[in-house]
Amino acid sequence: MTFFDFLSIVVGVLLLVIAFLAINSKKLINSVLFLSALSMLAVVAFVLMKAPDVAITEAVIGSGLVTSLFVFTLLSVREEKLK
Repeated sequence: MTFFDFLSIVVGVLLLVIAFLAINSKKLINSVLFLSALSMLAVVAFVLMKAPDVAITEAVIGSGLVTSLFVFTLLSVREEKLK
């Protein structure tokens, strides 16, 4: 078993664990943070699979744009509930 195989297994297991945590989290903001971490770990998985173009797209869209959209939406919903 090479280091690459070991690293791929570790990344795969971490992807499953973080996805499980995101689904089962009680707070929405924690779910968003877990989804952001999941997206960044997916970037690592794509780099390991030698797909740098997909990794860059996932980093920009998945981690950056979608996470900020989720956070701003949660903040605006909380402000509406307070009014």
